[in-house]
Amino acid sequence: MRYVLRRIGFYLVTVWAAVTINFFIPRLMPGNPVDIMVSKLSANGGLVNPGTVASLRAQFGMGANTSLLSQYFQYWDQLFHGNLGKSIGQYPATVVSVIGQHLPWTIGLIGSAVVIAFIVGTVIGTYSAWRRGTWLDSALPVSAFLQALPYFWLGLVAVQVFALNLGWFPRDLGGSTLGASTTMSWSFVGDASYHALLPAITIVLTSLSGWMVGQRNMMITTLDQDYVLVAQAKGVSPRRVMWLYAARNAILPQFASFAVALGLVVSGSLVVELVFNYPGIGTLLLNAVGNEDYTLMQGIFLVITLTVLAANFLADIAYVILDPRARQEA
Repeated sequence: MRYVLRRIGFYLVTVWAAVTINFFIPRLMPGNPVDIMVSKLSANGGLVNPGTVASLRAQFGMGANTSLLSQYFQYWDQLFHGNLGKSIGQYPATVVSVIGQHLPWTIGLIGSAVVIAFIVGTVIGTYSAWRRGTWLDSALPVSAFLQALPYFWLGLVAVQVFALNLGWFPRDLGGSTLGASTTMSWSFVGDASYHALLPAITIVLTSLSGWMVGQRNMMITTLDQDYVLVAQAKGVSPRRVMWLYAARNAILPQFASFAVALGLVVSGSLVVELVFNYPGIGTLLLNAVGNEDYTLMQGIFLVITLTVLAANFLADIAYVILDPRARQEA
């Protein structure tokens, strides 16, 4: 329990530092959201008067008599109420609503692909180490070759071959889902899965080797441990030795990498979504940068930071639960 409380304290301090940096960096940059909004209104022929400017400054928490410290405390108060402000590029939509429309697409695609790659790679790596020297070892060079390929290049080849030449997948992979209603139904789930299948396969193929090699190397080391040899000498079934004695301990370092991979699901999707025209958080971040939507970028960075911290915290807790030695040290 003391270990858990220490980790919670550490992550709380990290969250405070991340939120503070996320608050100050946009305000140290030249310009501000109000100036951008005013310039856009003026360029479109809109009427901009002092009352409009004052209203915009109030909405973005930048009142004339509001100090930077007051804005900082207001920012924390808004965070506790789930308010990340209004998007500049999609005004008057809120940042929370804009992110909420795109985040499920990224979690569904990248998250599912990471989980599938982790499970498949770990199982293959376990069997490859248990039966090393057999034909399973031939799968390692093939997977390593696929991992060495840039995944955006492999994605472009997949689009050219399977979408354009063979016609197995729609040419505009993200076009219909981007404009489709997000009302949950079987037809919607089927359409979304159909559009996500090709990018998911690309991600799995390019990330499978890392999980396979990592699990295989740890399994080979674990199989030489005394408790595994004693279990084999006592006549324990080979399957039980492989999974409960060897794989259970060999998989522990994999969990740390898996937590990092899950935490980077939100931030690591930009290139994949651009290649496949997928309406996720990566595409949204690129559009926010192009539109100078500082409030939306600030919200996306905050979501990415909290996601990574949450994934690492869950990995720490899971590691202590799975490994009795970690509990004893804690």
